[in-house]
Amino acid sequence: MAGQRSRGRTLTAERIIEVATRICDEEDIDVLTIRRLAADLGVGAMTLYSYFRGKEEILDGIADYVMGNFRLPTAEETSPEAVVRALALAFLEMMREHPSIVRLFSTRVSTGPRSMRGAFEAVIGRLREAGFADRDAVRVYGLIVQYSLGFASYQAPRPWGKADHPEAEELRRQRRHFYGTLPREDFPHMVELAEEMTTLPSDEQFLFGLDCLIDGVLRHTGD
Repeated sequence: MAGQRSRGRTLTAERIIEVATRICDEEDIDVLTIRRLAADLGVGAMTLYSYFRGKEEILDGIADYVMGNFRLPTAEETSPEAVVRALALAFLEMMREHPSIVRLFSTRVSTGPRSMRGAFEAVIGRLREAGFADRDAVRVYGLIVQYSLGFASYQAPRPWGKADHPEAEELRRQRRHFYGTLPREDFPHMVELAEEMTTLPSDEQFLFGLDCLIDGVLRHTGD
């Protein structure tokens, strides 16, 4: 059990946030309570108040922790196109690894120093190094985050789109059957395109949209 594994380990604010992040990612943010978190850590609930004032402060800590650990892609390719692509894929990877961050991004503004360094300052710096100047770097950063966030939130409840999901193939088959057996007189296009409809939450769709985004970025920047 997670709580048993936590017993005997030194309790720190970082450890509390790590366990809280795991609960939110593996289950749901609504499952996270002070009592549940304390149980998983193997401590009394009141002990946690020595580190955080309540759940909201812990959620802020999770956002700071996850975004602060954003893995900036290595600068192997430095063209604007390659940098935008690598950053978008890295953000999507972070959001899929930590699905809780999708909801946190949508409900709060993170001003923690770790998140600002890891997922803001470093990313904007990489964009400027790639040749995006001043306002363009900020606007392109916004496009990357907003597109990745939107796709991650769309894909999350549609696991048949995730290539690495253990049941993806079976779930796609079920979804294809669902579309294909709709009343044809009411949904002729969806019935005919049942196979294609199943690809909407796929990584292939993400890459298609990313290509369109990059084409637009290159047309509208650098003047």
